[in-house]
Amino acid sequence: MLNQERYKLILELIDERNTVTVAELSKELSTSESTIRRDLTALDRLGKIRKFFGGATAIKHNEGVFEDAVSVREAIMSEEKTAIGSYAASLINDDDFVYIDSGTTTSRLIDFITNEKATYVTNGIAHAKKLIRKGLTAYVIGGKIKSVTEAVVGSEGITSLRNFNFSKAFMGTNGIELKVGFTTPDIEEALVKQTAIEKSYTTFVLADNSKFRRVFPVTFCELSKCCIITDRLSDSKFAKETIVKEVNK
Repeated sequence: MLNQERYKLILELIDERNTVTVAELSKELSTSESTIRRDLTALDRLGKIRKFFGGATAIKHNEGVFEDAVSVREAIMSEEKTAIGSYAASLINDDDFVYIDSGTTTSRLIDFITNEKATYVTNGIAHAKKLIRKGLTAYVIGGKIKSVTEAVVGSEGITSLRNFNFSKAFMGTNGIELKVGFTTPDIEEALVKQTAIEKSYTTFVLADNSKFRRVFPVTFCELSKCCIITDRLSDSKFAKETIVKEVNK
């Protein structure tokens, strides 16, 4: 089978399933895994797909407002989230006043926090539980609870955040794109994120490589105002817009 024929079939399968593994493509196309990996690398460089360790995902520029439940998102890119969370936790110092955004990657950050002298504030219900179980000094902002993401949102939450001045904020995001910035499907959640960033001296966005080149309905911040911590950056253009730390590089 010619390269272009394989490329076409690979793109069709990824478009149909959204995410595929190297093993699945190897079986479907009766081609060696080493060849499939080379094909995915080539398609990733062409901007046709988003490659990750062991597979690839489709690139979707207009994602809509639908969000998967937390239990579903927890299992996606799990190893990458663990690596990102571990590195992010190492950035917390004794005197830090830290904001931790809701989200599955920021939740993974809490698993690695060892600093008991810092103070933590979050809008994540599950996050708050994890923080107090570790014996950390923690606060949760007040407001409406969004069931899908288990996050506190709304005007009450924004009012709470305006009383704080964070030294560091660790944020989640659904999508990252060059001209559009950091995006999320929900307006209320975007406003909470925006306020937390405004009230923080330094902001880190925790995002695995599947979040890049994706755009959701609401932009909550431009790229230049936040540092990005990711597992792997497939497009160097993002590093020209802001500071990017690749933890698996």
